[in-house]
Amino acid sequence: MSKYFTVKRLAVLALLTALCHIGRIAFQFIPNVQPVTVILIIITLTMGTLDGLLVAITSMVISNMLLGMGPWTLYQIMAYGIIVLLTSALKALYNRLKDHQSARRVIFALFAGATGLIYGFVISLFSSQMFGVVNFWVYYAQGISFDLMHAAGNVAFFLVLEPTLVPIIQKRFMTSKG
Repeated sequence: MSKYFTVKRLAVLALLTALCHIGRIAFQFIPNVQPVTVILIIITLTMGTLDGLLVAITSMVISNMLLGMGPWTLYQIMAYGIIVLLTSALKALYNRLKDHQSARRVIFALFAGATGLIYGFVISLFSSQMFGVVNFWVYYAQGISFDLMHAAGNVAFFLVLEPTLVPIIQKRFMTSKG
């Protein structure tokens, strides 16, 4: 493991965690629209599953120190963990579509949108248990507009961030050793 966690890799993960934190804080004025999910997708596709999970955990803990810590922090970590694992399962497809940039971007922008809905579903599932909600589907339906905003935001963020972040990560951080 020590060869995996080089000083350079840890610095990159710290910077990406900071980017998630700043993105989460900067977009507070738009409910459920933040670049965090997309950044985690990009990290998982370019760096790997472990890196995506580490940034998900650290960015939720750090940003919730400012926004409010509670049981929902664990729910957020679990929801992002599921998203990172789903993204990891699609990494081979992402790499296979390397020569078809437009198709890859559209497919994964739609996937990013779907992860906004997945995130909301997982959070609602755990939150309904925490609050003792009797009818999950009524509870979930009341928040679907926020999940749709998350999904739409993810599509937009993916279309902007993927062509920007992926080359930076690949050229600056993944090509040289150490």
